[in-house]
Amino acid sequence: MKMKNLMLTCAALAMGAASAGTALAQETFTLRFNHVLGASEPFHQGFLDWAKRVEERTDGGLKMEVFHSAQLGVEEDIIEQIRQGANIGQNTDAARLGNYVPGIAIINGPYFVSSMEEAFALADLPTIQKWQDELASDHGLKVVCFDWVQGFRNFYTNKPIRTPEDLSGQRIRTPPAPIWQESIRALGAEPVAMAFGDVYPGLQQRAIDGAELVYPNITAGNLHEVLDHANETKHILLTNFQVVSSDWFNKLPEDYQTALVEECRTAGQETSRVIAEATEKAKQEVQEAGMQIIEDVDMDAFRAAGDAAYEKLGLTEAVQQVRSEMKQQ
Repeated sequence: MKMKNLMLTCAALAMGAASAGTALAQETFTLRFNHVLGASEPFHQGFLDWAKRVEERTDGGLKMEVFHSAQLGVEEDIIEQIRQGANIGQNTDAARLGNYVPGIAIINGPYFVSSMEEAFALADLPTIQKWQDELASDHGLKVVCFDWVQGFRNFYTNKPIRTPEDLSGQRIRTPPAPIWQESIRALGAEPVAMAFGDVYPGLQQRAIDGAELVYPNITAGNLHEVLDHANETKHILLTNFQVVSSDWFNKLPEDYQTALVEECRTAGQETSRVIAEATEKAKQEVQEAGMQIIEDVDMDAFRAAGDAAYEKLGLTEAVQQVRSEMKQQ
């Protein structure tokens, strides 16, 4: 009898251990990823590809749910939730991250980089890595990667723009972050903070005279209906950052962390090249719709004017440091 009880006890313990092991093996993590772009935008498909690869690589241990059109909330609110440790991710930019670590904003500054390849290479620079570490340790924001290049921003107006002087008196919509505001001001226009969804009615009601955006934004928002000129100033190469909570990230198994980062970079670079092709298509579409493309822009004058934004924000030294590191690569 005693032997039978002992056998039953051992069997129960074995079953409990097996059950615990199974529960541990089946532990999963979920990342709810938010972005403001529409479901038809290349970035959305890119995020879905990233999610699929991460889930496959972790055998379902790390799942990403992608929400388009700001379904989880506006960007600034989401970033604050991330800082509090929520299992949420957000597609954002260096301009907004500059609110926490000012130096990193230069990545979205005027004429900072001139190609996708330069943007991709930034991640390996010591100063950029230091700023990312500071975002994670001091502000709870882990940069997963920033290999998502959305293309050059131009001025879209109802008059031709060839020099900074041509922007004098023009109220140009731009996001509210300091680097955006000062960049547009330095380039000659009056910046107006406004949500993208308000640009079309804002132009109709003449609350603004134009906007600075990328070509696919024009077709996506049908802005060619209320704007006549696409002025190719190419003043900012829009580079997007994917951020998550550093606390949440640090709780992931190491191989899950690696998968999330590496697949972010791969999907981002692939999507950036897709967007480069989409940009050319969008440019052709707006031209066929009647927009006049102004290509004979005085780029030297605009580059010189853009330096004033860095000076105004006290970022000139940061720009010089990072550019020095770029030359040493």
